Amino acid sequence: MHPGMMYWWKRAREHGAHHDEAWACGHGSFGEGWHGRHASGQRSGDFGSAFGVRRPLRYLAFKLDLNEKQGEQLARILNDLKTERAQAEVDGRRTLSAFADAIEGESFNADLAGEAGQRRVASAERLRDAVTNALQRMHAILDPDQRTRLAYLIRTGRLVI
Repeated sequence: MHPGMMYWWKRAREHGAHHDEAWACGHGSFGEGWHGRHASGQRSGDFGSAFGVRRPLRYLAFKLDLNEKQGEQLARILNDLKTERAQAEVDGRRTLSAFADAIEGESFNADLAGEAGQRRVASAERLRDAVTNALQRMHAILDPDQRTRLAYLIRTGRLVI
């Protein structure tokens, strides 16, 4: 199934379209309960947040053949990076709002636009530092063969950091 279709499918199920037996696929099947529920039974806010850190971690654990200790350390690294990226997204939305406020008035507010631009630059610098720190921490926990495989994944675009 195409990833774009999954979002539509989940939303359709949440709004009562799953009353048809063709959607449910029977009791205990893949279709039942898959749509946006975590193991705790909580619904996720949107489709993307259901994956969090677990999916990249599983992928890296498989591709790099990580042991349990490396997996735990990598989970911490990816969680820190995920948190920093979320903060950068919040900063980006605030920046866009400030740009809109700067242009909305009778005259252009250059000071507000300048502050928003500085906030965007500062956010990008924090994200750059977080990515650099994450890569440095990954380098420290991986053996040479695993580092080579990680570099290959990054170089080929199969892993985006």
